[in-house]
This record gives sequence, C-alpha cells and structure tokens, in this order.
Amino acid sequence: MTNSIQENETLLEDGERMLSSVPMSERRSTWKQVMVWVGFGYVVTGLFVGGVLAGFGGQPGIPPITALWAIIIGMGSLLILTFLLGVIAQKTGLNLALISRYSYGEIGTNLPLIIMALLTLGWFASITGMVGQIWGSFIGNPTGITVFNPSLIGYENIPPITLENFLSCFVFGLIFTLTAYFGIKAIEGVATPIAPVILIIAIIVGVGMLNEGGGIAPFLTEANKLGGLGLGNAITVVTGSWIAGVVMGVDFFRFNKTVKGVFAGAVACFVLTNPLLNIVGYIGAVSVGQFNYVEWMLEKGLLLALIGVVAWTASLWTTNNAELYCNSLYAGPVLASYKKPVKRKNIVLFTGILGTILGSMAFYEMFFADFITILGAAFLPLAGPIIADYFIVKKQNYNIDEINAQPKYRYAGIVTFTIGALLGLSFQYIIPLPFGLPSGLFALFITIILYPIVYKVTDAKRDIEEVKEASV
Repeated sequence: MTNSIQENETLLEDGERMLSSVPMSERRSTWKQVMVWVGFGYVVTGLFVGGVLAGFGGQPGIPPITALWAIIIGMGSLLILTFLLGVIAQKTGLNLALISRYSYGEIGTNLPLIIMALLTLGWFASITGMVGQIWGSFIGNPTGITVFNPSLIGYENIPPITLENFLSCFVFGLIFTLTAYFGIKAIEGVATPIAPVILIIAIIVGVGMLNEGGGIAPFLTEANKLGGLGLGNAITVVTGSWIAGVVMGVDFFRFNKTVKGVFAGAVACFVLTNPLLNIVGYIGAVSVGQFNYVEWMLEKGLLLALIGVVAWTASLWTTNNAELYCNSLYAGPVLASYKKPVKRKNIVLFTGILGTILGSMAFYEMFFADFITILGAAFLPLAGPIIADYFIVKKQNYNIDEINAQPKYRYAGIVTFTIGALLGLSFQYIIPLPFGLPSGLFALFITIILYPIVYKVTDAKRDIEEVKEASV
C-alpha cells in the first residue's frame, strides 16, 4: 500500500468505503437498491429528452416511430453499459475511484474522477435549478424582485430569475446537501417510499396530456410532421442524458448482494423509469406544447399543482442525493492522491453549497441543453477502458488486494479514453458519421476495441513481469 493511502485511509473512511471494498456483511437489501435506482432514474432529464425528440421550442424533432427507436437503442445501450459496470462493482465491492486504478493507474485514475466530479457538480446544479424553476412557477413573483436576468449576458430567450425562484433553489439545494451528507442509508430512506408514487403520477399525467390534445389520432398526426433531428443525433441526446449516471452506478452497485440485483436496478432505471419519462415528455410536447408535466399541472388547479410540485421535488431529491454522494467519492480520492485528504462529508457540504449557488443563478436554464449533448458525445467513452480491462484483458479476474499496488499511470486507459472523447466530439460537431450513427456510442465502441491493443504495447509487459516476481 502506498504511503499516501496509508496516511489518509483512516481519515477518509466514514462508513461509505471510499478507499476500500464493501464486504458482504455491509451489502444492502436488493429491494432498497432497486428503489434507489427508480428514484435516481426519475429526473426531469427524461422529460426534457422527450421534449427534444418532439422538437420542443421549434427545434428539429423526429416522428414517433423514430423517437421510439432512439429511446430503445439509447436506453438499451445505457442498460448494457450500466449492467457491465455494475457487475464489476458487485463482484469486487469497489467504487469507481478504486476500479479505475486497474485501467487508468493510481494517479491516472484522477482523469476520469475529475471529469465525473465536474459532471456531477453540473448535474447537481441543473437539478437544483429544475426544482427552483418549478417552485418559482408555483409561487409566482409576488415580491416583484428579479435577482438575475440572463438576457443581460446574451440569453434573451431565458426569463429572469425571480427572488422566489432563487430562494427555492437555495433552500432545496441545502436540503439535498443535508441528506447526502449522511450517506447511502439516508439516500435509501428518501427513495424507498417515494419511488412507486412518482411512477404512478407520471403515467396518469401522461394519459391526461394525451387526452387534452384530443387523443391518439391528433397526436400521431402532429408527431408525424416532425423531422430534421435524425436518429443518430436523437440517440446521442438519449445516451448523453444518462452517461454520468451510468458511470455513477458503480458507486451504488458495490452495495448489491447479487448480480441479479444489479440487473434489477439497471432495468428499473433504463427499462421502467427513464423510457416512461421520455415518452411522457414526447407526448406532452406534441399534445399540449409542454414536456414538463408539472408545468402543465400548475394550470389545473391548486390541489393538482401542489401534488405535482411536491412529487417533482421529492423525485429530484433522490437524484440529487446521488449526485452529491458520488461527487464526494470522486473528489475525495483525487485530493488524497495529492496528500490533501478531506473528509467525505466536508466535500459534500462544499460541493452542495457551490452547486446550489450555480443552480440559483440559472445554470440549468442557460447551459443544460448543450451540457447533455456534449456528455453524450465526449464522455460515453469514459467507461470503455474499465469494461475492456475487466472483461477482455483481465478476464473478470481482479485481485482486490492489489488496488493499492497499481502503477501510477496505465497509459492504455488514458490514451484510449482521450482518443474516444476526441472522436466523439469530432463525430458530433465536425465530421458527422454516415447512416446517422450516434457519435458517443460509436466512439465508445472504438475505445473498447482500441484498449486491448494499446494495453499490449504500453502495460502488458510490466504486468507480466510483476506476476512473475510475485510468484517467485
């Protein structure tokens, strides 16, 4: 074990196993873990993606059959990736920071960890902004006070951030931070009672919006007029909406007792919850001109509006808990690797306050659409080296006792992810792929194929020599 890890392990461990494997005695109930994934998957992103596919706001969209294929292919891909990463986590009990050492190296793992820390911060700020926006719409602007006007910096189409919106973001951001502070048990405590209720509400409201638009026939007539987005770009939007969550899944699945539990959690998110929200968002955007069903519920009377706002807040609470919890598991090991150890709970507090401030100042309204597109294009390949190393190179054989004996840098992971990220961005913005292929997924496949090849050139010889030395 390296000196830096030895010095910092006691400080960083607070029952959440930041720098060690989760033993079977500390694994969690499968049912509770599935409920975490239902709640984790229930986020406005799903509705937003449905709205994008439906051309919300006058943007290019796609007809319903194409949209359904984009959802099936995109969510199916995310399901497979989540399951593969989840199996690694379940088998080893290791979080992302520790698993990544095998494919990126002890210090090289800081590359994916820093990226994931920034992504989860962005997600926390976005989700906090979503909650503040809904409460701002519900309360209105009785004070008449504007805190920030995005039009002053070039965002003319974004309404001003009112005092009510700002305060709602701030209050709920701090509440989300508090529950994440207490770890996985608190996250389960929030998710378990909320998850079934919010799914039922989504189904009921989706039917209501469809009926208000005149039913299935008018919906299909309007939806079939859509075009211009393309299947490949649509899949990139779908996968981009959840690639951060896929990688974050490692930090939850390490608490699972069985591989079946991993599959159940992945299905709960990418077969049950997210596709449902995509479809509801699509229906709403086409039928009533609004993908966010809570905005629609606000117009249906005080009681229905209150139910919608409360259910919305509760559902996003579980997601934002996950963002902060995982963020601390990324930032903590990075700081520890540079001999600057910080307790997980302190990281949660710092990131929660920073994300709350960003969310209160219109991060979601100004940057979210571009945020998820870039995620889908550039960061889907992040999982490639991890999957290729475990399943192809190491043949599902990780020695957990060696997590602190990895070389500082594993160039195969660093090089192939960098290539994959650059290719993903190039395919999305510079050189479109033929046949409408999705940029991020294609870049991920290239990363997985390249990793074993680059590994043989850069890391294989050293690993073989270390095995021989250990056997002497």
